[in-house]
Amino acid sequence: MIAPDDDDEARRRELRVHKARATGLLVLATIAFLLLIILTDGHGWAGYAEAGAEAAMVGGVADWFAVTALFRHPFRLPIPHTAIIPKRKDQIGRALGEFVQGNFLQPEVLADRLTGTDIAGRMGDWLGEPGNAHRVGNQAGTIIGSAIELLRDDEIQGTLDSYVQRRVDTFEPTPLAARAIEFAVAGGHHHAVFDAGLSGLRNVLDDNRAMLRTRLSKESPWWVPEPVDDRVFDKIYKAIHAFITEVTSDPNHEFRTTLDNRIDHLVLQLRESPELQARANELKLELLAHPATREWTAGLWANIKQSLLIAADDPTSELRIRLHAAALSAGEGLRRDPVLRAKVNDWVVRAVVHLAGESRNEIADLIASTVEGWDADDTSERIELQVGRDLQYIRINGTVVGGLVGLLIHAVAQLVG
Repeated sequence: MIAPDDDDEARRRELRVHKARATGLLVLATIAFLLLIILTDGHGWAGYAEAGAEAAMVGGVADWFAVTALFRHPFRLPIPHTAIIPKRKDQIGRALGEFVQGNFLQPEVLADRLTGTDIAGRMGDWLGEPGNAHRVGNQAGTIIGSAIELLRDDEIQGTLDSYVQRRVDTFEPTPLAARAIEFAVAGGHHHAVFDAGLSGLRNVLDDNRAMLRTRLSKESPWWVPEPVDDRVFDKIYKAIHAFITEVTSDPNHEFRTTLDNRIDHLVLQLRESPELQARANELKLELLAHPATREWTAGLWANIKQSLLIAADDPTSELRIRLHAAALSAGEGLRRDPVLRAKVNDWVVRAVVHLAGESRNEIADLIASTVEGWDADDTSERIELQVGRDLQYIRINGTVVGGLVGLLIHAVAQLVG
């Protein structure tokens, strides 16, 4: 079935009006002919009028038959070569497909038609309107959301799992760790971290002084007097505090040099030590096999999908805003950059020509198969609604022209006779 058109009822009314006019003119010619036969003797002016009316009847009936025969059997009689459209609907569909294929989808025809059209410029002007760019962004968001919905979750999740597995397998942690340490050392960041650690240690000592003093008492021999323990603890405590203060206040302290040397040795070990690299790879595999990691990878696609769907559906999301901005930017670029516009025009022409060359047979088959799927009577009715008004003028013209020809023939006959 053909999808109904909202204007079909208006076309039906208009077609009925034009059919009534054409039929009314034919009836008028018939009445005039009958009256002339009954009321006149066919001589003089009456002969001319009678010949004109008779020829008008013949022309009107002939054209009514021709027009009607396109869509149905006249008088419902199965006269040969009538009801042409319902009978030959499939052939018409194939002919239409071949016509489109041969006259509209030829690569050279499309190339000639599209070259110089400046499609890119028109696109830029259209996208330059904020409302149009907004609509494009909304449509792109809807398309993204629909495309995501169509994806099979199990296949995508499997692909992500495989990708994560491959990336982790090829990832070498020790060189990366060495580069990270070198970066920290080159910027002096490790000293800041070291100083923060010493300051934290000082705070821990201050916060736990009483507990540390109690611990020393428990570890000290029973025969050592408590005042001696107090003096030993105070000396150790103050020495640690002094050392921390000394190191944090002196950027060139020996301890810092030792720390730098240790870090350089660690970087060298990370780069060259097979044992350290093997241990790092073992830790990498243990991390990959950890239940928490497996749980994270298992839900990775679900989280990504949910986030994308929410963003695609939300007019205020960052995704929608970026899509709108991208559409506006594309329009601005197409309007102002002649090189970009030329490239896009060339790409459009080549893409359309390529698609036409590859798909013109399929398009012709699509047209033919679509028409074949239509109901014959429904197709005939729809075509009549589209062109029936103009065909009624053929009937009117046939009646008028027939009458004039009848007058001319009668006049010639009178002259000859």
